[in-house]
Amino acid sequence: MTMTLTPAQTDRACGVLIGCATGDALGAGYEFEPISDGLVPDMIGGGLGNGAPGEWTDDTAQAVAIALVAATGVDLRSEEALDKIAQHFADWYGGHPPDVGNQTARVLRSAGRNPSGASMAAAAKAVHDSVGRSAGNGSLMRTGPVALAYLDDPEGLVEAAMAVSALTHYEEIAQQACAVWCLMIRHAVLHGEFPQFADIADWVPDPERWERLLGEAELGRPGSFVTNAWAVGALQAAWSSICNTAVPTEDPRRHLVDSLGTAIRIGCDTDTVAAIAGSLLGARWGMTAIPARWQRMLRGWPDLGVQQLERLAYLTVHQGRPGHYGWPEVARIDYTSYQFGQDALVRHPSDDDVWLGGATALDVIPEDVDAVVSLCLVGSAQVPDGLEHHTFRLMDESAPEKNPNLDFVLLDAARLVATLRDEGKTVLLHCVAGHSRTPTVGVAYAMLRGVAHDEAYDAVCAALPAARPNRGFRAALQRLAAQGITA
Repeated sequence: MTMTLTPAQTDRACGVLIGCATGDALGAGYEFEPISDGLVPDMIGGGLGNGAPGEWTDDTAQAVAIALVAATGVDLRSEEALDKIAQHFADWYGGHPPDVGNQTARVLRSAGRNPSGASMAAAAKAVHDSVGRSAGNGSLMRTGPVALAYLDDPEGLVEAAMAVSALTHYEEIAQQACAVWCLMIRHAVLHGEFPQFADIADWVPDPERWERLLGEAELGRPGSFVTNAWAVGALQAAWSSICNTAVPTEDPRRHLVDSLGTAIRIGCDTDTVAAIAGSLLGARWGMTAIPARWQRMLRGWPDLGVQQLERLAYLTVHQGRPGHYGWPEVARIDYTSYQFGQDALVRHPSDDDVWLGGATALDVIPEDVDAVVSLCLVGSAQVPDGLEHHTFRLMDESAPEKNPNLDFVLLDAARLVATLRDEGKTVLLHCVAGHSRTPTVGVAYAMLRGVAHDEAYDAVCAALPAARPNRGFRAALQRLAAQGITA
């Protein structure tokens, strides 16, 4: 049975996979390098795999391999699903990725190019038997998509997390770590808070052990968890980073960014600890808490970007079923057939190289446009190839719970438009009909460029034929004006 999620829960669900990729790509450049206490990490690329800035590593590649199967709605405990996941692991490994954990590499080499789930799990057991241990962090780092597939079934979640872990990690403590972390992710997605142990205790395997281990992480300094190449140490490092990073009063969602910094400053296996932390942080704060400048850079196996991660996460939590308008499975959403679309395409009153419009503008994109910023759902082929395209999960709703990171999202979208313009690009900014979301971000963009709030609001609303930002958006713009927003 498919759960009905609120917009905020959907945002948080999408944040799991994108948060994992963000932490992974952010931490990759610092893996096993000396790190200063004051480091503020950024997506610098490099690392053991010498990746490009924003390129994810084996952590997210394997999470995607799981998500590709989970997004079809199949039960991940089934033979069919485990066979498909094993094959995706083999396909990824067959492309000779530059950075693979030693244990996982040994299993995948042994399993061969066309494994079944059973044969890969047998290879994992053989590796364990040969060395006497197999509790590395390699299955924990990828486990987030399993939680998304079982939001309505914690018992099934535990079984699936352990079964998927066992494909490459035979030792039970590694499998348990995956189950515990998935239970924590599940709670955060559903409730918008980090769990207390009591919230997950009913389903945790060996609960006394894990209550102790989680308690150690909560009370210990993040920097003390440097033995983080194994599952328990990596989980404790990630959880300690989250628990021991303050939640800013004025901007709570900033906790996601700050906690990833804490995780990376621990050192050692930085990309993996940050990927693990990122999956839970995304589950708590949502994909809209992740800065667009980072989301814009994300890329990795098998040639996916952030929009594809969002779609995989959405389909996973909806058991393979598309949502409104058939998204994300449709190539094009014709909003006019739903009586929402309106022809609107005008130049921004403060910048001739920014176009403002509705979704119908995608059918008549001006020739000078290089980049499209979408504030609504669009079909997978609705923006022509060759144009840079970015999307923001923004609901045209005034109730605060519909857009939990509203102020940040409006400013983040405006800053992305400013960045694209500073790069010399001409930008089309659009929502469905140009009524509310487009003018609101258009006003925020003008304010970034130094135009006073009242002047910017009047000019943008005069330019668009039917602009009427909802009261929640108007209040957010006034808050941003009071803060004196800057680029």
